[in-house]
Amino acid sequence: MVVQRVAVIGAGPSGLTSVKACLDEGLEPMCFESSHDIGGLWRYKEKPEPGRANVYQSVVINSSKEMMAFSDFPPLPELPNNMHHTEVLKYLRLYAHKFNLLPVLLGVYAADFTGTGRWIVETETVDSQRATHVFDAVLVCTGHFSVPHLPLKDFPGIESFPGRYFHSWDYCNPTGLEDKTVVVIGFGNSGSDLAVDISRVANRVYLSTRTGAWVTCRVGPKGIPADIAWITRTGALMQKLFPSWSNRMFEKKMNEMYDHQLYGLKPKHSFLAQIPVVNDNLASQIISGRVRMKPNIKEFRESNVIFTDGSIVENVDVVVFATGYKHSFPFLQLRSAYMLHLYRNVFPAALSPPTLAVVGFISGAGSINPAAELQARWATRIFKGLVSLPKQEDMMKAIEKEPGMHYRFSGSGHNSLQVDFIPYMDSLAHEIGVHPNVLTLCLKDPILALEVFTGPCTSYQYRLTGPGRWSGSRNAILTQMDRVREPFRTRMVPGPETSSLSQQNSVAKLLKAI
Repeated sequence: MVVQRVAVIGAGPSGLTSVKACLDEGLEPMCFESSHDIGGLWRYKEKPEPGRANVYQSVVINSSKEMMAFSDFPPLPELPNNMHHTEVLKYLRLYAHKFNLLPVLLGVYAADFTGTGRWIVETETVDSQRATHVFDAVLVCTGHFSVPHLPLKDFPGIESFPGRYFHSWDYCNPTGLEDKTVVVIGFGNSGSDLAVDISRVANRVYLSTRTGAWVTCRVGPKGIPADIAWITRTGALMQKLFPSWSNRMFEKKMNEMYDHQLYGLKPKHSFLAQIPVVNDNLASQIISGRVRMKPNIKEFRESNVIFTDGSIVENVDVVVFATGYKHSFPFLQLRSAYMLHLYRNVFPAALSPPTLAVVGFISGAGSINPAAELQARWATRIFKGLVSLPKQEDMMKAIEKEPGMHYRFSGSGHNSLQVDFIPYMDSLAHEIGVHPNVLTLCLKDPILALEVFTGPCTSYQYRLTGPGRWSGSRNAILTQMDRVREPFRTRMVPGPETSSLSQQNSVAKLLKAI
């Protein structure tokens, strides 16, 4: 089957990079976005919109700008390393305008797989006007933060609670929570962020967790972004060769910041068994008594909350459920079983021909953007017939062997989306033919090879060679630390400073001497 016209559903980061991947392969994409603008999760709404992802007013992205950047569009040097949601949206707007990726503002009502292998896509305008379109393939880019999971049945007595309760999806800012006693249920990134945000105005905040979590922060060694320091090919290799030692080293570093047992944070699992929580302010709110850690909730007795250790918090005013999201594709007219078995988290293994791909339906210890971009590049090359999928039975075996490639992660519903960041991206890059060969680089360009292997694993590495090669990728890699440093230069302090260029010259002299 020849694929030419592709429907891209969603105009968030995954949707925009999917449109670009289609254009790069000579396909004809049409991007559908049900809201009035691009940005997806990163478009802040003063009032949450049902069926769409939402962020709260104070949110700052956990991934630094270089680690979240698309592979041929480095961020502006002056942008902060960890951007506020308004700045993330600015980056996405610049990306969309640069490559002419603006969507059609229509909601997708239904997408159905026909007997011919093509897709019938029904759209609906804000005034309920429907239209039908025919496409050869569909890229689903709607993310996994749209449908809140509110497990009230797991909390006996919640029906007797006289106060207010809501899901973290509904949260925008702490207005209305002043001087309240608040319980936040769930110790992921959202739960910890909301506990900190609310604690600045509330009387007291209690953060309830079933298992605990390892907590890291955005700031790494010597003040550079933590992901710049730790997400490297060198680090990934050490974790693969020496997993137990790596676990001990990471846990030691976490406890050097603050003793996780003392602070009531320590989880049952090891550091590498689950993605850590990223929060710069939780420890300060705990040490000041504004946030207090609690175990899982046993039951509610009207306004009193009883925890599994027997402790009680009385006169609770508000409960916030930071309990994650359901996986949902309501517009797809397919049996749900198709979506339960996604080969490499992208292609439904049971669907033939492979004309449906899901992009950005993952999580990991790194930014979704670079991985989603590789997913889109891989999917469009499969649509074009330039790359082939394994046989259906082989894909099913691969899914059963390493479901979602999250074999070493501890069990939870969310873990079905978790991937090992660098190995996962490298596996897709091998399929596309864009994986950087460090040994070859050592012979041809040792300065670049050193940065690729020991420096941050940024997306530019996947534009050095193969289909979609970008001539600016080498420079983007060698100047990435300059862009990291630039936003700090708001007050210049006299003193010795080594630029990336002088570092490169020093390495070059050393290699020449050798």
